[in-house]
Amino acid sequence: MNKIMISLKDIALNYHTLDGETEALKNITFNVYESEFVGVIGPSGSGKSTLLSVISGLLKPSKGQLKVNGKIGYMLQKDHLFEWRNIWQNVLLGLEIQNSIDENSKKYVNELLKKYGLEDFKNYYPHQLSGGMRQRAALIRTLALKPDIMLLDEAFSALDYQTRLAISDEVWKILKNERKTAVIVTHDISEAIAMCDKIVVLSIRPAVVKSIYEIKLTCDDPSPIRCREAPEFRQYFNSIWKELDVHV
Repeated sequence: MNKIMISLKDIALNYHTLDGETEALKNITFNVYESEFVGVIGPSGSGKSTLLSVISGLLKPSKGQLKVNGKIGYMLQKDHLFEWRNIWQNVLLGLEIQNSIDENSKKYVNELLKKYGLEDFKNYYPHQLSGGMRQRAALIRTLALKPDIMLLDEAFSALDYQTRLAISDEVWKILKNERKTAVIVTHDISEAIAMCDKIVVLSIRPAVVKSIYEIKLTCDDPSPIRCREAPEFRQYFNSIWKELDVHV
């Protein structure tokens, strides 16, 4: 068994407002293991992003135990590239903030750009890149800090459908290649099934864990796009859709 990278035990989070106290998370318990990809899905407003904020340390839980074994990288919905900086300057931003740019770190970042097809574009500006390339640059900016765990918060939702399929496949391959552990928040059930080894389904707020699915798909090529063709895919989709209990 791989080592536990993230452990949540009975995690609860209450917001304090002028109207009183609001429960956001309640008794959240699950583990994330080394090199595992875990998806978190739930109805809109169920607290998925709040849970990521707790894992990252941005929010302190009201009760429960959280253990994180490693350095965290955070990838948001928008790429947040600075339009006045070229791609090379953008991917060095995190290192620059940490005052840790040296020849070794620049060499490592250049290797990432080369490995993932952006070396020829490092002097370009964000507006000159496609949405997928921008997202790849944002990922490299995060990988430059050498995190052990990646948190992805609706990281592909700003892209059109075709680009979203392609870049989610690409990001999955990059993170697997770099041997990262990942927690992926998404509202897209198909995306979660295709990308993740395990899916945690949250209820409406206050969020509790309704179910945890271990995803095992039969596919020759384990890439997310190809795994959507697996015979088990539709069964997982239908089961999770019923769990979400979404009423339109």
